[in-house]
Amino acid sequence: MNAALQKVRRGLNTKLGFFIFSVVLFAIKSYWAYKTKFNLGVKGGVQEFLLAFNTLPATIVFLGIALYFRGRLSYWLMSIINILLSTWLFANILYYREFSDFITFNVIKGSGATSNNLGKSFLGIIQPTDFLVYLDAILVILILLFHVIRVDMRYFKVRYAATITVIGFALFGVNLGMAETNRSQLLTRTFDNNYLVKYLGLEAYTIYDGVKTTHNSVVKSQASAKDLSPVQRWIKKNYASPNIQYYGKAKGKNIIIIHLESFQQFLIDYKVNGQEVTPNLNKLYHSSNTLSFDNFFHQVGQGKTADAEMMLENSLFGLAEGSAMVTNGTTNTFQSAPALLHQKLGYTTASFHGDVPSFWNRDNAYKSFGYDYFFSKEYYPTTKDGEVGYGMKDKIFLKDSVHYLEQLPQPFYAKLITVTNHYPYLLDKKNKTISALKTGDDTVDPYVQTAHYLDQSVGELLNYLDKSGLRKNSVLILYGDHYGISDNHKAAIAKILGKKSVNNYDLAMFQKVPFMINMQGLKGGINHTYGGEIDVLPTLEDLLGISSNKYIQFGQDLLSKQNKQIVPFRNGDWVTPKYTKYNGDYYYTKSGKQIKSMTATQKKQIAKIQKWVTTDLGLSDKVMNGDLLRFYKLSGFKKVNKKSYTYNLQKALKKLKQAQKKKKTSVKTKNGNKTTMNDYSTDAPELKNSSSQKFPTK
Repeated sequence: MNAALQKVRRGLNTKLGFFIFSVVLFAIKSYWAYKTKFNLGVKGGVQEFLLAFNTLPATIVFLGIALYFRGRLSYWLMSIINILLSTWLFANILYYREFSDFITFNVIKGSGATSNNLGKSFLGIIQPTDFLVYLDAILVILILLFHVIRVDMRYFKVRYAATITVIGFALFGVNLGMAETNRSQLLTRTFDNNYLVKYLGLEAYTIYDGVKTTHNSVVKSQASAKDLSPVQRWIKKNYASPNIQYYGKAKGKNIIIIHLESFQQFLIDYKVNGQEVTPNLNKLYHSSNTLSFDNFFHQVGQGKTADAEMMLENSLFGLAEGSAMVTNGTTNTFQSAPALLHQKLGYTTASFHGDVPSFWNRDNAYKSFGYDYFFSKEYYPTTKDGEVGYGMKDKIFLKDSVHYLEQLPQPFYAKLITVTNHYPYLLDKKNKTISALKTGDDTVDPYVQTAHYLDQSVGELLNYLDKSGLRKNSVLILYGDHYGISDNHKAAIAKILGKKSVNNYDLAMFQKVPFMINMQGLKGGINHTYGGEIDVLPTLEDLLGISSNKYIQFGQDLLSKQNKQIVPFRNGDWVTPKYTKYNGDYYYTKSGKQIKSMTATQKKQIAKIQKWVTTDLGLSDKVMNGDLLRFYKLSGFKKVNKKSYTYNLQKALKKLKQAQKKKKTSVKTKNGNKTTMNDYSTDAPELKNSSSQKFPTK
């Protein structure tokens, strides 16, 4: 035994031995993190082997850089590289825990648009075991500091160092070859980032993402008008004509969109200890004047809320990585809902959000979309304890938004973005009026409490709309932007669904979010059409009597009898009324039964659906990455001039005042220039003892 230990120590006393020791420790640590910190969906012996094997190539290449240097510098450089790679792994663990995805360069570029609040979330999700990713680096440093081994001062020949680098790249070639055999076209098709990390490792994925990001920049510079041809053919081929029963039924109506943050469909009619979580939304959902869709899915990627807005406003998918609003929102040309409605129908357009204007690059993207006004946090009074998490509490935000809503010349298009029901679901005790879940998952359990608070907030707004008379001349659109409980919480999801465990079918169906269209006189009911956020704009356009057959939009009218009912997810998975694909598994949608052995007919049908989904996502990406709408001349539409818009507080308020004089159709003007805010009733405890709120005037 002693002889063996002495032999090991002699090996560690050489630079090559210390290098191998460092590589092995880092590989073991990486494999541990892949298995315990991520949900990569590893299946079978080949994938399990690749998960372990892919930790070696990049580790050998990166740590091998230190072998080109002499003496102690080589050892310390090896430790520094280890720490840097460990920090990247640590950052991805935290990011994945909240977003179920890995960090991309587009996310990094857009971090300034979200950093104000992401830090709060990350501090709430760090687990003690996360710091174990630094354990091997600390061990190596201690070994060096306490001279457990001798530093090999001998010159390590460059050709030996180069050989080790070549070995690293050769092992990557083997890794890629085996990965392609198990999952063909891994690097060329639109796959989930989980696939890339599972097969190639985090470091290789990061390099691939960097190359792809650079490539996309080149694509935009090289794009031309001819690239629109396949897009236009696809749009024309898949156009769904309007349903005559609903076409133009909302013509001339105000449009009020209520963005339900992180709100999932399962919350509708859900109870905790016999108490309804969302009584107000339940009532609206079942109203005879509401079209409610019970097979409506979110389709967001890494951009989360920003992706939902991109689809809602443009019927264009978000990007496979990062946020399109951050990456392209400032520079791209768009033919968005705000600009279309303003130019074609004379709508006043405004977005309301109780956070800083730079979040998700809204202050720039909204100018590209053609929003007349963007009422961000600086437009609202400051209320003691009036903020939580990602901005103003919903009850306060919605109440104060009425101050501007009543001043908008009608007809108007207004989007109200709530935030309180956002991870990590923070809410003070005085605002909690329902019990938390008891799943045993501290992340999930308070979700129903913030959802209940959101529901109360919406109920107060609806009461105001009724009292002020605004409801009579408005279309209400309510939708959930994305999931609130990610796939990483399977045990909690199972308890919520009343099951012992969940499979990929359950997780796919868990991606449903509410979508409701409410209007007095509308023939409502529960609509079972399968659709998603990409379909909202074409549906709204047809309700308003706008023919969208010439628009570059990738959604289909949900009320059209020609709707294909294919719902693409951003990672290439999909749902149809017959089949569902999620995380590589296939199911019958109606029964949830897994398809383990396909017939020849099923293979053909599924391949056809997959081709449709891949084409739909791919062409949308071409439009976005190539900024192709700059080449598209839409009849009757003038390209948005971003310089014509400003969200400067003083200038915007002056503009709003002038607009009311020019077009005397606002609620306030019609009320004899008297406010209707007295019609708004809220039980927000923060406002009970506060004096009259003062809105900014400049």
